[in-house]
Amino acid sequence: MSLKARIQEDMKSAMKARESDRLSAIRLLMAAMKQKEVDERLELDDAAIIAVIDKMIKQRRDSISQYENAGRNDLAGKERFELDVLSAYLPQPLSEAEIDALIESAVAQSGAASMQDMGKVMGLLKPQMAGRADMGAVSARIKARLAR
Repeated sequence: MSLKARIQEDMKSAMKARESDRLSAIRLLMAAMKQKEVDERLELDDAAIIAVIDKMIKQRRDSISQYENAGRNDLAGKERFELDVLSAYLPQPLSEAEIDALIESAVAQSGAASMQDMGKVMGLLKPQMAGRADMGAVSARIKARLAR
C-alpha cells in the first residue's frame, strides 16, 4: 500500500472512530500534500510525501519551542500531538552507526576534503536520509568529520 493510500485509510478510520484531533492532524497533512500536487502539477510519490511530512514536522518542532517559550503549554501540547501523528508516517529512523557509515561513504564518494565540499556531501546524503534522520544533526556531524 502506498503512503498516500495509507494516510487516506487512516483518515477514514479516524472519522469512523470520531477522533477529531487525529482527524484534524491528518487533514492538515492531506491539505499540504494536495497543495504541493496543485503547485507542481504532479502526483506525489512516497518520497515526495515524506518530504512534505518532514517539512511539517520541522514546523511543529519550531512551533513547540516558541509556544513553550511563551508559556502556552496548551498550544504546545496540540503541536506535540500533531507531531506524533505525522511521525507515524515516516520510515524507521537511522541509527547513529548507520548515519556515520552513510556520512563516511558520501565523503569518500564525493572526494570531500574540506568544509567547502560540504554541499556535495549533503547533496548525496539528503535523498538517502530524507525523513529518517534530523538533517540539522547530520549537518553538524558532517562539519565535524570534514574539520578533521
